[in-house]
Amino acid sequence: MTVLVAGGAGYIGSVTAAELLRQGYEVVVYDNLDRGHRRATPPGAVFVEADLGDFRTLVVTLKKHAVDTVMHFAAHSLVGESMEKPELYYENNVVVGKRILDAMRAAGVNYLVFSSTCATFGEPARLPITEDLPQHPTNPYGETKLAFERMLHWYHQLHGLNYTVLRYFNAAGAAHGLGEDHDPETHIIPLLLQVALGEREGITIFGDDYPTPDGTCIRDYIHILDLAQAHILAMEKKRDTASHYNLGNGAGYSVKEVIEATRRITGHAIPAKVGARRPGDPPALVGSAEKIKRELDWRPQYPDLESIIQSAWEWHQRHPGGYQD
Repeated sequence: MTVLVAGGAGYIGSVTAAELLRQGYEVVVYDNLDRGHRRATPPGAVFVEADLGDFRTLVVTLKKHAVDTVMHFAAHSLVGESMEKPELYYENNVVVGKRILDAMRAAGVNYLVFSSTCATFGEPARLPITEDLPQHPTNPYGETKLAFERMLHWYHQLHGLNYTVLRYFNAAGAAHGLGEDHDPETHIIPLLLQVALGEREGITIFGDDYPTPDGTCIRDYIHILDLAQAHILAMEKKRDTASHYNLGNGAGYSVKEVIEATRRITGHAIPAKVGARRPGDPPALVGSAEKIKRELDWRPQYPDLESIIQSAWEWHQRHPGGYQD
C-alpha cells in the first residue's frame, strides 16, 4: 500500500511518514516546503516538492505512485495568525483542501485521513470534549478546519469518498530523529526549550486571569508518535466508511504546569512573564479519546507530560538550530 502524506515535510507529517515506513508502507511525501523542511523528509520516502493547489501535479503524482490513501497534514494551524490573516486560512485550508479531494476523485483514490483539531468545538459546553458536542469555532483556524470536515461529509455522501477525521490539540515531543521546528515558533514546549538552550531570554504567558485553577489556559498535549499511530490505525481499520475521533489525555495541563515540568526536566530557571490574552483562545480545551480507544484500540504509549517534554528536550539539544543547524 502506498500512502501520500500531504505536508509530510512538516512536524506531524514527517513523523507519521517515518512511522509508516517503519511499518512497511510505501510513502510519498508531498510538500511545497513553505512551512516544512526538506531535511525532515524521512529516508526511504519519495519526495515531491509541489503545491497541493497544483491540481495536475497532484493527480499525476497520485496515479504515478498508485497511491491508495492520502493523509492530509498540510493545513495552516496557528490560531493567532488566523485571527490576523483569515483569508490565508480560507485559501489554504478550504480552497486547497477542495483541490485535494477533487484530485483524489480524478485519480481514483478513495480514502483520506484528515489531521483536524478540537478547535472546531470552540468553547465546549463540557470537558473533556466528546465527538457528539456542538462545533462552534471561535477563530478562523477552527472554522476552516470545520469547513473542510463538512466538505468531507458531503463528498462522502454524494461521491462515495471515505475518510477519517482525527481531532486533537497540541502535538509535542520527538520521534524517529524528527522534532518540532517552526518559523516563527509559537508552540509552548519548543519555545520553553529554546529558553533552556539560551536561544531566547524568557517566555510570555498569554493571560493568567482565565477561569482555571491557576488562571492560565489548559490544553491537551499528545506525543507525536502516539498521533502517528492513531492515523495509521484509522487507515487500517476505518477505511470503508466516514468516521470522526477526538484524541486527548482527558485532563490537560495548564501553561504554568507545562513551564514547571520543563524547568524540572531541563534544570533551567526559564524566566516567565505574563502578557495580554491572545484573541480567540478559550480557557480550556481537552479532548476525550474514549471512542478511538474503544473502536480502534488506540493506546497512547507516552501519555504523561514528562515523557513528551523529555523526548523534545533530547531532540532540541541535538538540533539547537532546528533543521537549519
